[in-house]
Amino acid sequence: MKRSYYIVGLIMLTFFVISFITNIIGPLSPAFITNFKLSDLMAGVLPFAFFIAYGVMSIPSSMLVQKYNEKTIMVAAFVVAFLGSLLLAAQPNYLTALLSLFLIGCGMAMLQVVINPLLRTAGGEENYAFTSVLAQLIFGGASFLSPLVYSYMVLNLAKKSHPGVFSILAPLVPADMPWLSLYWLFVVMSLLMVVLMLVSRFPKVELAADEKAGAWETHVMLFKRPVVKAYFIALFCYVGTEQGVSYWMSEFLKRYHQIDPETTGASAVAYFWGLMTVGGIFGLILLKIMDSRRLLIAFTIPAIIALSFGLFGSTQVSLIAFPVVGFFMSVMYPIIFSLALSSVDEHHGSFAGILVTGIIGGAVVQLLIGGLADFIGLRGGMMFLYITMGYMLSIGFWAKPLVTNNTSSKLAAIIGFTGLLIAEFVLFKFAKITSVDRVAFNANTILLVGALGFFVPYFITTLFAKKRQAANK
Repeated sequence: MKRSYYIVGLIMLTFFVISFITNIIGPLSPAFITNFKLSDLMAGVLPFAFFIAYGVMSIPSSMLVQKYNEKTIMVAAFVVAFLGSLLLAAQPNYLTALLSLFLIGCGMAMLQVVINPLLRTAGGEENYAFTSVLAQLIFGGASFLSPLVYSYMVLNLAKKSHPGVFSILAPLVPADMPWLSLYWLFVVMSLLMVVLMLVSRFPKVELAADEKAGAWETHVMLFKRPVVKAYFIALFCYVGTEQGVSYWMSEFLKRYHQIDPETTGASAVAYFWGLMTVGGIFGLILLKIMDSRRLLIAFTIPAIIALSFGLFGSTQVSLIAFPVVGFFMSVMYPIIFSLALSSVDEHHGSFAGILVTGIIGGAVVQLLIGGLADFIGLRGGMMFLYITMGYMLSIGFWAKPLVTNNTSSKLAAIIGFTGLLIAEFVLFKFAKITSVDRVAFNANTILLVGALGFFVPYFITTLFAKKRQAANK
């Protein structure tokens, strides 16, 4: 099948838009609470409305895409996101916010179901590992960028004179709700994506037999298996934890440390996603030499420690510790997902649909934290995350995959790590990266240099080793 790099680029743009829209909810939580005069429980209903949409739409979308086609579903998804964004931008109140977030969540769920098989087809199966990693890097980059864009837009709207596009936004945005400018931006982004989808030609996606979503009976049969339930709970816990930290972090810093949520608080959330991106590349490297279960344990324990420093530390400690949680959470989703799929030998498409439905953890856990916070305070509510993190830690001890991740020779890994350390030393030295802020700001550069520093000597060493083995035979 002819490869389409245009479609690959379009999918990468789609990943960017999904991440940009999805992960802004956390930085906006203090604004929601202030402007709509919400209790913590009511504030927790907002992410609930967004993430419950994944539970509603994931499996039906996987069935719809087989009945219609990828282009139709993607156009429909962005139309739904457009309507949801326009609703909140035009009529800002608590009820429209709930409906808006639910509609946007439905659109994002539809896109998530479509884009991975489409990426495999458009980019080629032989390149799928590379394009998948690239997509995750773009996803992380957009998560890092969106809170910074939020701060930039709020600060410019606060000025007496509004240059450029802000002169158009100013009359549309109430003076006490500058964050609404983001939803007007989402309106424009969604509309542009609808146009792009309509004018693009999509390749036909051929799903393998075990990638296709089965009938409802297949999903029910799978969910009766203990291992399927265990990994569904694992994805539920992961997304609940990820969103539990990123959604409540800014409000926590405002409430306990008097941090401005529109600037410093938003930056802390940006660094959370930026460091998660950096951690992802280090996790990818470590998976070459470590069993994924051991790596999950090795990253989850420091994540729990960092969360503790964030909850109980001083202002400066909390500002550093919360983003560091993102670094150590970076390997959890891919490891849990791969361990899950490696633990069953059939119906992988239906199983993947069940796992994706576990994203509703992002809904339920926020509701629990908000409810607890009304009774015992936000710090006490966020301590619920120890339970979800503890469950993820346990996976490293009880997981029994049918196939384990492939690990490489120690010599190649050692040479790769040496190259990584040298490359990062040179970068940090000449770019003068001397603080956590600078690390987060240069996250993508650090990631790229680290990847090249590791993989170039790693692959050269591996190639010579294979040639030597072939010569000895």
